[in-house]
Order: sequence, then structure tokens, then C-alpha cells
Amino acid sequence: MFRIALVDNDRNLLTSLSVMFESDGFEVTIYSDGQLALSAFTSHMPDIAILDVTLPGLNGLDLLQKIRNKSAMPVIFLTAKSDEIDEVLGLRMGADDYVKKPCSQRVLLERVHNLLRRQTIKPTDPTIDSGGNTIIERGSLKMDPLCHAVKWNEVDVSLTVTEFLLLQNLAQRPGYVKSRDQLMDVAYDEQVYVDDRTIDSHIKRLRKKIRSTDPNFKAIETIYGIGYRFNEE
Repeated sequence: MFRIALVDNDRNLLTSLSVMFESDGFEVTIYSDGQLALSAFTSHMPDIAILDVTLPGLNGLDLLQKIRNKSAMPVIFLTAKSDEIDEVLGLRMGADDYVKKPCSQRVLLERVHNLLRRQTIKPTDPTIDSGGNTIIERGSLKMDPLCHAVKWNEVDVSLTVTEFLLLQNLAQRPGYVKSRDQLMDVAYDEQVYVDDRTIDSHIKRLRKKIRSTDPNFKAIETIYGIGYRFNEE
């Protein structure tokens, strides 16, 4: 049973979404205050969270940032139709998807299932370890898609779903240049529009996380005007 957290100041929406997710087999916790949600996440992190932008105590953008400081769990960002700037900021800060209000509950449910499936997506050219698991090994990099685990020089690196998928796609074919459009197709559902700068922001955070374990990390190369490639070290 997956645990999902719903954070919104609309009590009616929280009630209707709770009923839907519980009927689909989820364990649901609800919060109408951003600070209360953050406090709860500190002791009990859910498997996936849906965050509204406008929250008392701590707004959705700030809550997302604090979550990303400690967790790579999938996050869906809820936005009103007039909050286009917030959509962009949310994606660049590490949200994995966004849904506009008023939202279709069936679409939201499918987005949640899609993100949870993406956590266990298999590479196209896996190797097999002694335990029969599919893994990717490229120099100092080791990725286990089944466990959503990444190591660099045998040190664990915590990545969001989107960051994991971008790194996985680049590492599958070292030396090959992937355009930003190709990476957008990998990282986001076709119904989600993001611009080039959003992919750049994800790559920047990805590099920063690995460089926190290895300051000399240079495996992800920027090909100016085109995209990125992974160079096996």
C-alpha cells in the first residue's frame, strides 16, 4: 500500500481526493497547513505528495524546497490556471509533475500511478548483478532502477524521479548527445509542457548533488546549443 500526502487549504477538495485515493488502495494523510505537513514529513515521509501552491503557514513552493532538501519522493504540484509562473518555478525546484485546478480526479490518479511506475522503469541496456537485478554501471556511476538507487564512487546519491530518469537516459549511451527535447520526453508526461530552462535546472541540481560527494565530477557535459551527454570516466 502506497502512502500519499495531500496538502491543500481546500477542505472539500481534500475530502473528495481522500475518498478517491483510499478507494484505489492508498493510505492517505491530509494537511491544510504547509508547516504542519513539513513537521509530519520529518518523522514519516510519504511515498508521494500532492502540494497546492497557496497554503497557510508555509506556501507550496517553500514546502517543496524544504522537501527537496531531505527527500527525493515524487511530488505533484497543484496550480490554479492563473499560476503559470508558479508552475515553472515548481518544476525547476524539483516537482515531478503539475496539475491545474480545477482538476480531473481520474487524470490526477493516473498521474500519481505514472510517477510511481516511473520509479521502477527499466533501462534498455541493463546488466545483471549477482542477485538478478537490472543495473547500469558506467565508470564511477552505478544505478539500480528497481530500487531507485544511485551511487557515485560507491557513495549514495539521493535523486528525485525526474533527476533519476535524466541521468539514466544520459548514462545508457555514453558519448551520445541528447537534445533538451529528447530529455523532456524522457522526464515528463506528454501532457506536461516544460521549456529548455527547466531541463537545465534539473541538470544543474543533478550535478550539484553528485559534486557534493565528488567535487571533480564532470561526467555530464553541456553541448552548447544542443543538449547534454554523459562521458564515462
